[in-house]
Amino acid sequence: MSLSADQVQERLRGVAVGLLTPFTQDLEINHEKLAENAQDLYDEGIRTFLATANISEYHSLSQQERIDGAQTAVEALPDDACVLAGVGGSTKGAQELIRAYDDVGVDAHMIMPMDHTYIHEKAAIDYYHELDAAAEAPLVPYARDFDPSVEFLADLTRVDGVAGIKYTLKDPVKLGEAVTAGADDVVWVNGLAEPYAVSYWVEGIEGFSAGVSNFRPEVGLALFEALQNENWEHARELRNICMPYQNFRDETGVENTIPGAISVSAVKKGLELAGLHAGEVREPIRKLSPEDEERAEEIYSQLDDDIARLVE
Repeated sequence: MSLSADQVQERLRGVAVGLLTPFTQDLEINHEKLAENAQDLYDEGIRTFLATANISEYHSLSQQERIDGAQTAVEALPDDACVLAGVGGSTKGAQELIRAYDDVGVDAHMIMPMDHTYIHEKAAIDYYHELDAAAEAPLVPYARDFDPSVEFLADLTRVDGVAGIKYTLKDPVKLGEAVTAGADDVVWVNGLAEPYAVSYWVEGIEGFSAGVSNFRPEVGLALFEALQNENWEHARELRNICMPYQNFRDETGVENTIPGAISVSAVKKGLELAGLHAGEVREPIRKLSPEDEERAEEIYSQLDDDIARLVE
């Protein structure tokens, strides 16, 4: 049975881990490994899971693969876990995916960043209303890759089915203004992971998505506890030990000039080093080069030492 809207909001007040897609050598989804990753992360204390998200290689998945991946997550996890499934694209296509997700029992729909070439803010709000009309589970829109006004963000909080906003803009002032201007009953989630967890918390964030915590969840759980307890010094220490790996994720990799190109591959390497299942990546993503794999191992080794020192 899916969680209620109130229960979804309670789960958003925590650490949301992305479920990366472990592809086989033939680039098919290994559902058994996907389920094992979800179960292992649950056993580590995670209760909020982002299925078919950007970090899951959403845009490399077919519509049916998204549905199947979400179903694997739902079936693998206990009833008290919250599974959010990514959905985007045209209104009709998104509505079809929402209905399929509702059928498999997801707890919320994470509305992906709008990848339309041209966007009008008022029409974008209409888009969210149309998706809400098709949904049984609540919506969690994902604000990223464009520069919306504070008014747009506030209007978004007033779409009936919106339970939370995943805020992934590098603008803390706009975040604070939007939290103040928006509805009081919406949970704001930091989508920029551990690096922004401390600064965005004081602007009204109540949860955050995982970066390093995708493969070392104890870091995110300890950081969330420190933020709740207003233990700012410890929170900054935990944030700081994540920075080398997070900065590594932002790099271009070899034979490439686009920043962040190795982000998914770097996290998959972290999963592998942590004893979880990584698998292959699909184009247009590439595996880490041998040199970057070696660097990832060195950074992970230091992270492992820092976790042993800081996380009880």
